[in-house]
Amino acid sequence: MQKVSLVQMDNSTIIIEEMEAEDWDEVRDIYIEGIQTGNATFDTEAPTWDEWHRGHLNDCRLVVRENGTVIGWAALSPISKKTAYQGAAEVSIYLSQKSVGKGLGSLLLREIINESEQKGFWTLQAGIFPENKTSIHLHEKYGFEKVGVRKRIGKLNGVWRDVVLLERRSTNVGVD
Repeated sequence: MQKVSLVQMDNSTIIIEEMEAEDWDEVRDIYIEGIQTGNATFDTEAPTWDEWHRGHLNDCRLVVRENGTVIGWAALSPISKKTAYQGAAEVSIYLSQKSVGKGLGSLLLREIINESEQKGFWTLQAGIFPENKTSIHLHEKYGFEKVGVRKRIGKLNGVWRDVVLLERRSTNVGVD
């Protein structure tokens, strides 16, 4: 397993590294926490590892560990099968509720951006419920701009929900 980043924070060792299949149980638990907030995803139950694995790119899958325990993750999903979009992906980032407010979202988002650029991605996009102001703010902090609002794009638990579409264009990749 390749370490991406190592930092010391408040007597804790924080490591960001590539996600492995063995991390799935902890990743899934964090995803379930996100589902339970009602403001993180349209999913109402967590996928299986195989479903999740098929829906995400093999590159740019990261976990953040605090003292060996997975407390957050980020991954990219393709936005299209068309060759022209091969450098554009959707980013997902989730933190366990007990790790919110420690600055780990910033560390993780910065790392997935760096990793994505190393892998040749020029555009990252994120779809975030407007009620999730913390996530919108985090993405804007790292150069994501609001492209628009997808009005009543889908129902969650019988309620129509909007999604704010944010996009970040790399200043290093795809600049030709």
